[in-house]
Amino acid sequence: MRARTPAVLAASVVLALTAGPLAAPAFAAPSAPASSSADRRGPAEEALRAAVAGLPNQYATAALVRVGTPGGDWHGSAGVRDLASGRPAHPDARFRAGSITKVVTAATVLRLAAQDEIDLDASVQSYLPDLFTPDFEQPISVRQLLNHTSGIPAGDGLGDDFAELYAHRFDTRTPQEEVASAIAKGPEFDPGDQQHYLNINYSILGLLIEKVTGRSYAAEATRLVLRPAGMRHTYFPGTDPRVRGPHNRGYQTVERPDGTTELLDVTEWNQADRWATGDMISTTADLERLLISLFRGRIVPQPQLEEMFTTPAGLPDATLSAGLEYQKVGDKVFWGKSGSRYGYSALIGGTRDLSRTLVYSVNSTDAKSAEPNPVLDAITVAALK
Repeated sequence: MRARTPAVLAASVVLALTAGPLAAPAFAAPSAPASSSADRRGPAEEALRAAVAGLPNQYATAALVRVGTPGGDWHGSAGVRDLASGRPAHPDARFRAGSITKVVTAATVLRLAAQDEIDLDASVQSYLPDLFTPDFEQPISVRQLLNHTSGIPAGDGLGDDFAELYAHRFDTRTPQEEVASAIAKGPEFDPGDQQHYLNINYSILGLLIEKVTGRSYAAEATRLVLRPAGMRHTYFPGTDPRVRGPHNRGYQTVERPDGTTELLDVTEWNQADRWATGDMISTTADLERLLISLFRGRIVPQPQLEEMFTTPAGLPDATLSAGLEYQKVGDKVFWGKSGSRYGYSALIGGTRDLSRTLVYSVNSTDAKSAEPNPVLDAITVAALK
């Protein structure tokens, strides 16, 4: 089974733009009066309800969606809490946010930079001198970790496919082990020459946060980002495989020996190796608070906030910034981040002026697949209508 690409946000927005009349978003700047009735309209409620209707189906068992527009907000849920009971999905459920964790990690680093505890232009080798082998002779800046231009290759995991990973789902692989396996391979390319989205960059940023503060990554991310954003239902599970509190169970489609398929419950899973790159558990309401607080400059002050809306110079095709990625929508730009863990797909995003925002959590039945998921795509199209 192929791994899901990191560009889910971009792919979903592109689909919305090519889907005909549904893909005609209207964005209004909050500092000026709306110029037309289209600018003042609220979410396309009928289209959003249709997007999540009929769950559970072969693509997803539950969906939680929040859309914000100048004309109002829409919150909805559909599907079931678990397949065994068939109870309606919990509308305020916690879920695995996957790589949306990187938004929090980037914001934590940028807060520390604003406090002069981290220099974004300094080499990570100067902060973590014992981490690197002599093969990494060229300095890698903290900024290059943030925007995925470091040239550090991917680390080794607990398996190469779902079956192997599932067999080791309760095992603990530490971030230090993952980083060591990556560094042992030597550079993939010279720092700054390319942009390659990899978890390893944010694993090292987690180590950097701990080195400069003397406190755990979870403690610092909570202090500097979660608490100021009012994210009271978000936490980092560490080695705990459970999702604490109300949640909708996650499932993965697997093929039986006879060629038929079944849905395997993948809710309990030790995510310790994902750490600062993807182990956060959250709610759609909390992720919406994160998005709004960040974009309004309440978490990361200027000029550090600009790092989240700036792609690396000299790489015209780069779409990744510090913690976010972007897709052009007509003459507007949609910034956000997607995330997936087995059983869970999530996304946060919006225009920088917050005239259109989207947050969802979908209990996808093949969350790591590179194939399009009609439920995710339908939600994105409806949200941009």
